[in-house]
Amino acid sequence: MGSPDIQPPGDQLPVNPAAAHNPVADGFKSGFVSIVGKPNVGKSTLMNQLIGERLSIITSKAQTTRHRIMGILNGNHNGQPFQLVYSDTPGIIQPKYKLHESMMSFVRGSLEDADVILFVTDIFERHDEDDVIKRLKYANVPIILLINKIDQATPEEVEAKIAYWEAHFEVGGYAVLEEKTVDPDIDELAEEHELDEDPTDEADTNVPGESTPGAPRKATEIIPISALNGFNLDRLFDDIVRYLPVHPPYFPEDELTDKPERFFASEIVREKIFLNYKKEVPYSSEVIITGFKDREDMIVISAEILVERPTQRAILLGEKGNMIKKTGIMAREELERFFGKKVFLETHVKVEPDWRQKERMLRRLGYDE
Repeated sequence: MGSPDIQPPGDQLPVNPAAAHNPVADGFKSGFVSIVGKPNVGKSTLMNQLIGERLSIITSKAQTTRHRIMGILNGNHNGQPFQLVYSDTPGIIQPKYKLHESMMSFVRGSLEDADVILFVTDIFERHDEDDVIKRLKYANVPIILLINKIDQATPEEVEAKIAYWEAHFEVGGYAVLEEKTVDPDIDELAEEHELDEDPTDEADTNVPGESTPGAPRKATEIIPISALNGFNLDRLFDDIVRYLPVHPPYFPEDELTDKPERFFASEIVREKIFLNYKKEVPYSSEVIITGFKDREDMIVISAEILVERPTQRAILLGEKGNMIKKTGIMAREELERFFGKKVFLETHVKVEPDWRQKERMLRRLGYDE
C-alpha cells in the first residue's frame, strides 16, 4: 500500500530489536507530531513526504483534507530508535457547516495530544493566520514554524518572510519540559483569555527567551522548506526526533496508519472529484465505500457519491455519463497504484439534501471521532 517513489527524509534503518523488548531503557523516543495551518499551504504534501507514503490526498483546492489522518513511521535515526506518529489535519477555518465543526474538532484533538507541532504557512500567506495562532497560543510543546513553497520565491522574498514571522511570532526561548501541560479545550481557553485581540501584541508582556509551563508558546524555530521538492526536510526531521519525548511506541512496528483500506479508497475517489469538477460540487460531495472485497485476482470496490442537489448530480454525471466515467477511470488507476493490485470500481451518485448539516449523516461518514 502506498506510492514507492516517496521516501521519508533521512537515513532510516529498522528499529533495533532489543529496543522493542525494552524501549524506555534503550532511550526509545515516540510521540505525536501534528501538522496544522490554514487551508492549501501544503500540509498534506508535507505529510506524505515525511512519512514516505501517499496517505493524504492532494489537490490545488483548499479544504481538501477533512479528517485527521495519522501516518506512523518507525526507524533508527543516527542511532536513536523512534516512532513518529504524524497527523495531517484539515485546514483551520471559521466553520460554516456542521461538517466544518467536525473538521475543526479533529484539529483540536491533534493539538491536545501533540508532542511536537508543525505550524505550516507558505510564502504566499497574507498575514491572516490569527485563527491558527489562537489555537497554538497555549500549546505547551515545541512549535516549529515552517514557511513552505519557497521554491516559488526569490531568496529575498524568503528572507523577508522569515523576518516577518520573527517580528510577529516570537521565536526561541522554549525549554523541553519533562511533563507537558495542555489545556483540554484550546478553543475555550482562547475565549477565556480574550484571544480575539491581536495575538502579536504579546511582545510587551513576554520577555524573549523566558518561558514558564502554561504560558503562551512561541515558535521554537523557523524553517523555510519546499515540501514538494523535499528542501530542508532532513533538517526538519532531525529537529522533530530531537524534540520527541522518551516513550515506548504507541503502535505496532508494522502499522502504517490508523485508517482502514476503505477510508483510503473513499479518499482517492474524492480526490478525483476535486480534480475534475469546479465551484461547489467538490465541497458538496462525499464518498461512501459500500463494498470492498479483496479477492485473489483483484479488489472489487463499490462507491456511493453523495451530493446535496439534483443539479450537482447532473454535473457529476455529465452528458451521457461521460464525466463520471472519466472520474471513475482516474480513481481506478490511482487505486491500483495505491493497493498494488487490479481494481474493479463501481460508482453510484445519490442526492442527500444538506448532508453537511445533518449529524446523523456526519456520524455515518466518520466525522464524530
